Amino acid sequence: MAAASPLPSKSGFHARSVSFPSQPHPLIPKVDEHLCRLRASEATSFSSLSSVAERLSVIEDMYNCVDDLILLPNTQQAFAQKQNEKWVEEVVDGYLHLLDLCAEAKDVSSQTKQDVQELLSLLRRRRDANELGGYLTSRKKAKKVIQKSLKNLKSLKSKNMHKDLDTEAILTLLKEVEEATVFVFESLLSYIGGAKAQSRLSGFCLVSKLMQGKKVEPQDEEKNTNEFEKVDAALNLLIAHKTGRSENKIELEKVQNQLQKMELGIRDLEEGLESLFRRLIKTRVSLLNILNH
Repeated sequence: MAAASPLPSKSGFHARSVSFPSQPHPLIPKVDEHLCRLRASEATSFSSLSSVAERLSVIEDMYNCVDDLILLPNTQQAFAQKQNEKWVEEVVDGYLHLLDLCAEAKDVSSQTKQDVQELLSLLRRRRDANELGGYLTSRKKAKKVIQKSLKNLKSLKSKNMHKDLDTEAILTLLKEVEEATVFVFESLLSYIGGAKAQSRLSGFCLVSKLMQGKKVEPQDEEKNTNEFEKVDAALNLLIAHKTGRSENKIELEKVQNQLQKMELGIRDLEEGLESLFRRLIKTRVSLLNILNH
């Protein structure tokens, strides 16, 4: 699996060559608008599984514009002129890496849904709290997988920092789209693992200056605790027998309610990832078709 370089502190759009007309094609501002939306939403981090699904929807909408942009004559000409350069190879390979990353996210979400369903089954059968440890064991395994993926992302980013100030505008744009997508996947994996990815989308859009005046209000710690962390903490408490019998029953009911909501959220997440996976395949195929003609 590979990923893009760390997110830039300044937009790379100012360095684009003059291959495109002075007035950019309307699709370019549309793609940039989606990048800005990702930056704005990233400032608040994920607040729930529904917010994860919403951000995946923004990514997919962005790729709808990207696919149309790829089919433009100027785009195909830019690729044809530079198809033997390293930058083009990095862009094309980058979208293969995105497919790998999306597949990993799908696997993690699928395993998580299975774990949640098994835990719900135990709770419905009124099993003892001590029998709930299997979920936490599976969570530990999932966290190790996620940590490994995030570590790989970090190391691969440091190796993929090739930038050429004379690169065609479309190639720069595609690279920025890739970087935004990588960050969303990184945030998604961190969220499921109970961690938070750092904010690094600040330089993604042409109109980023419009966002600089907006301040993000601090959220309270409880609100910043995601669904997975809450369930993990509640189960650890129950297994440790730190509550009384009546309190234990109440906590079990709370956990069950939380898990039911999580199951629905994970289903939406899976659907979003599957749809995005198909979209990424289409984008990569379009790029390869251009290079092969």
